[in-house]
Amino acid sequence: MNILAIETSCDDTGVAVVKVGGKKRPRFRILSNFVSSQVEVHKKWGGVYPTLAKREHQKNLPIVFKKALQQAQGERIDLIVVTAGPGLEPCLWVGVNFAKDLAKKLKAPIIPVNHIEAHILINFLNNKCVFPAVCLVVSGGHTQLILMRGIDDYKILGETRDDAAGECFDKTARILGLGYPGGPAIATEAAKFNAPGLKFKVKLPRPMIYQKNYDFSFSGLKTAVLYDFKSRPLKVRKSKEYIQAMAAEIQQAVIDVLIKKTLKAAKDYKVKSIILGGGVAANDELRKQFRVQSSRLKFKFSVPPKVFCTDNAVMTALTGYYHRQEARNKNLESIEAKANLRLK
Repeated sequence: MNILAIETSCDDTGVAVVKVGGKKRPRFRILSNFVSSQVEVHKKWGGVYPTLAKREHQKNLPIVFKKALQQAQGERIDLIVVTAGPGLEPCLWVGVNFAKDLAKKLKAPIIPVNHIEAHILINFLNNKCVFPAVCLVVSGGHTQLILMRGIDDYKILGETRDDAAGECFDKTARILGLGYPGGPAIATEAAKFNAPGLKFKVKLPRPMIYQKNYDFSFSGLKTAVLYDFKSRPLKVRKSKEYIQAMAAEIQQAVIDVLIKKTLKAAKDYKVKSIILGGGVAANDELRKQFRVQSSRLKFKFSVPPKVFCTDNAVMTALTGYYHRQEARNKNLESIEAKANLRLK
């Protein structure tokens, strides 16, 4: 089976062709995988503007699609998969409409899939995950803890009440005068931090870390960064030492909350494994600390290769494969973009 997948949920235009073989256990072979990033377009704004992102998708999708087909060397397409939500609705519609038109032309069945589930199931590309599992999906727009008893068997345990973790990185990076996207910029500065000899201390809160629920809140962390920044003399604000110290503390504060909440859920629900996904999962320090803590408590830990943490169409293709029984040959008009689509 050859699957063509389309991803336009936010600011990355992705198209991939994935071949699936194997009888007892699927084997996935990536025939092509192209992602067109809009970082340069949105950088000056410090965040994603939906109307600009929609325009870029409309421009880039035909180009990326053509490249993906060429690299796949004309393989027959058996199934079309498209991200239907959650995400930015104007962007989602670009992908959905393109996929529906393509399905008509190729007379191929089509499946709309959930973007959050795709961030989870990309872990199945090379890993064998053991159920039940607690899944942490953490990105610029989402921070959710999900109990997974099997594929298509999910229960949302908790989620952010305001800013997502990735959004917090973007906003605090902007306060510090760092680049966009904020996560990589914060991580780069944090890696340079050297605590010994520092003339000042930076200590930030860990919001909701000791509450008994599984929810998150990162807006207070952003506010604490702003207050600390404004309280410093101009010379300190612009110093490398301060920027690096603050970046390291921001990163660790987010990591502490994510790991504490995830491990609590894993222990409470007596799961066998912890699954990590989403753009923030590309953070080296987060991956390292999760791996150490999971091993210490005897949980199997799974995280995708960094290239598949950020939005891509390979994860969309895998999700479509696991829902292939839901493929539609007719009634394409019933397929819609849903900005607030939830896991079932």
